[in-house]
Amino acid sequence: MAIVAAGAILWRKVDGDLKVLVIHRDRYDDWSWPKGKLDKHEHVNVAAIREIKEETGLKVHLGVKLAVVEYRVDKVKKYVHYWAAEVTDAMLQAQKFVPDEEVGSLDWFSVKEAKKKLTYKHDLEPLEKLVELDQAGQLKTRAMIILRHAKATPRDQWAKGETTRPLLPIGAVQATALTKVLASFGPKLVVSSRWKRCVDTVTPFVAKYRVRLVERSQLSELGAKNGPRRTQKLVHKLIGGEKSFVICSHRPAFPTIVEAISHYADKHKRKELAEVTSLKPGDFYVIHIAFQAAKSKHRIVSIDLVEQLNRD
Repeated sequence: MAIVAAGAILWRKVDGDLKVLVIHRDRYDDWSWPKGKLDKHEHVNVAAIREIKEETGLKVHLGVKLAVVEYRVDKVKKYVHYWAAEVTDAMLQAQKFVPDEEVGSLDWFSVKEAKKKLTYKHDLEPLEKLVELDQAGQLKTRAMIILRHAKATPRDQWAKGETTRPLLPIGAVQATALTKVLASFGPKLVVSSRWKRCVDTVTPFVAKYRVRLVERSQLSELGAKNGPRRTQKLVHKLIGGEKSFVICSHRPAFPTIVEAISHYADKHKRKELAEVTSLKPGDFYVIHIAFQAAKSKHRIVSIDLVEQLNRD
């Protein structure tokens, strides 16, 4: 059975120069990126955040996915998922790192220094992607999350109208499971359809992390059908803001939402966006947008599917 692990390259800018954090594991006498194996039934995104906190004392949010590195450990395949994760001055001030038997020390290096310091060749792959993003001005991003509500009571089993159709028990489980997964990207705003199944999907996350929730009729099935321009105007406004955010809506509304998002995508990314319309209940796409001041310069850097662990 393969081993699955998750981590990140933590980065920051010092006087305009890119610095990355490398850890030293005394047990193995090696230098590598903070990472670790998934706990049982743990989502890979959640594992990345947990391992980074345990090994560096830093609370970060995931940025662009860099790579899934494959190599062997004692003849067993190992897959390590890596993201970019910016470390701000505030995060450094709040850092609580205590050396232990797992991680003895850590230090910030320039890219050139890190390449010399790293013990394993396979650790260069995510670093090369990080440098590529930095050189393109696409390393600093914010997240736009397009979430389909969790599994709801079938339409033919609910006679009280679409606005009140509730989640199934498994849908409630999915909504709870979403809390830490959504939090891994650090959204500060949730904008949801007013319909019950959408609101109930995001409520556990909003309550746990005290994130602002805004309900908008433009994101309901009827709102997108009867007023697509209003729906798209809302999407443009959110993308033009400065916060990472979540949009929770319904599959029939996704084509309208995607049409607005496609304005910020190149030809290749537009093809990827087409997949958003086929999201399964409780799944979401995280779309990272290059952090630019002018709305006209906003550009999609990456589009990644994040799937539920709970299906039945």
